[in-house]
Amino acid sequence: MAVLSIEDKLKALYSLQKIDTKLDRLRAVRGELPMEVSDLEDEIAGLETRHLNFTQEAEDIETHIKTLREKIKDSEALIRKYNDQLNNVKNNREFDALNKEIEIQGLEMQAAEKKINEHLRSIELKKELLSEVATTLEGRKLDLENKKGELDEITIETQKEEEHILTEREKSQKNMDDKLLKAYDRIRINVVNGIAVAPVVRGSCGGCFAKVPPQLQSDIRQRKKIVICEHCGRIIIDAKMAGLGEEPEEEKPKSRRRRKLTE
Repeated sequence: MAVLSIEDKLKALYSLQKIDTKLDRLRAVRGELPMEVSDLEDEIAGLETRHLNFTQEAEDIETHIKTLREKIKDSEALIRKYNDQLNNVKNNREFDALNKEIEIQGLEMQAAEKKINEHLRSIELKKELLSEVATTLEGRKLDLENKKGELDEITIETQKEEEHILTEREKSQKNMDDKLLKAYDRIRINVVNGIAVAPVVRGSCGGCFAKVPPQLQSDIRQRKKIVICEHCGRIIIDAKMAGLGEEPEEEKPKSRRRRKLTE
């Protein structure tokens, strides 16, 4: 690869910046749609997980209710058994022991019935929540379908142009210095508007509008080194390179002798 002069490097960088600006503007047509689609997909995934969890919880409660009902049946069977045994007791101690067992099974049944009622109320609540989640989920899926339709329509309209710009960008990068290209990409990421290479306009950086010192302006016009804006970190080029005409030099005060000669 041929060694490029600083001026050629700056021209190549600004050319790449113009391509990237075109790409940014094209993608801006899509607006917030890609982000909205992504947010809706995340929300739907969350709602589906929530719906699945509520369904699983309701099923677990139903299983527990079945277990409790079986326990009640077992207690009822034991109570019948103990009541039959009461008819054949031989002493008071056996009578008291059987009554105690009957009482314990009765308490077990009461506790199980109480728990079943709590579970039934919990299931009703889960069903209400499931209904709410299902309704919300249906609405979000419809929103997603509409947003994806809008995005697909815009993408189809801009796809060819974007592909052309990306091909142009790839060609533009081929002869560029890797370190400089990485620095350019890093600056683009860190600045708000994606402008990594900005011209000097009316003595100020075209990116952040901070004043550029006269000595730096002179260095920029000479195109012998890459100048970075002291305020925003952008690469600064002269206005003429950016196609904005020659940036006027800072007016220097006339000497006393020269003033006398011109008077």
